[in-house]
Amino acid sequence: MPLRPTNDMAHLRRSVFFEGELAPQKMSRFWVLLVLAAVIASAGVVGDSTATVIGAMIVAPLMTPILGTMLAIVLADRDNLVRSISLVVAGALAAVAIGYLLGLASVNPVVAEYNTQVAARVNPRLIDLVAALATGVVGSIALVRSDISDTLPGVAIAISLVPPLTVVGLTLEAGAYGQSLGALLLFLTNVTAIIASGTIIMALYGVHRMVEVSPGKTTRAINRRRAIAVIAVAAAIIVVPLTATTVTVASDRLRESDARAAASAFGADIGWNVKDVTTQAGTVIIEMEGPLPLPDTAQLRAQLEARGVNPAHVRVELSPVEIVEFD
Repeated sequence: MPLRPTNDMAHLRRSVFFEGELAPQKMSRFWVLLVLAAVIASAGVVGDSTATVIGAMIVAPLMTPILGTMLAIVLADRDNLVRSISLVVAGALAAVAIGYLLGLASVNPVVAEYNTQVAARVNPRLIDLVAALATGVVGSIALVRSDISDTLPGVAIAISLVPPLTVVGLTLEAGAYGQSLGALLLFLTNVTAIIASGTIIMALYGVHRMVEVSPGKTTRAINRRRAIAVIAVAAAIIVVPLTATTVTVASDRLRESDARAAASAFGADIGWNVKDVTTQAGTVIIEMEGPLPLPDTAQLRAQLEARGVNPAHVRVELSPVEIVEFD
């Protein structure tokens, strides 16, 4: 049974294109919501609040021009393609700027080491690409089918667009340029994957066959195959750093697991507890606490070596705890 859209072309264009008599109103709505979403997202990241960040994801309007980019590619509509891409780029720059400005107002630097919202967005992996591809599929289907169009708010929550951009601004202000690049990579991954999978789904639904050209009306067209090729190349390029990050994160988690096992065995013998095991800049940090006196870590070193963890890449932070009981 062939796939057929249940929404007509007029509905599709009205939903995602900024054209016609309502264009000024749509543009005004886009910018108002974008600024508010960026402020909410920045505040949520600074406050390390997941609920606030999710609220920003619901408000954020960036999905509209991204869907518009998909539709413009499928329809080979140059004018709307340029307009949609311009809105995505301008909106992204505005969100980064707002994040940077709110970073100036923050007392402490907003970086991954002290903020879980930042940490969750500066090391994108292949699984993020998979999620974005699925989001593009759902978003495009929701656009062409009237029976599931009510899932679009869920699509906004499923993918992160504005929060990574505000993280770019916040980490730029904090001087954490590597983390800024990581958050930017997450945004580019999401946008590229959404457009790639969404364009394919729209093509499968035959949206390009719904075009009706009025007599005497000319439309500047694009080379559809060339546009799709550009998207494919961009997706292939993005896969390279995502793969590298995935391998690095997996390696770090494995070392952390081995280091935690070694520290737990060491602590069990001397009455010390493992508080946390993390990785920063390639160094495994083991945090332990326990009673005085401070233990000799030679045994811990041996435990690490036995589990294949190089002690030269490990830092141990010992926090003595003294318990005072009042009579």
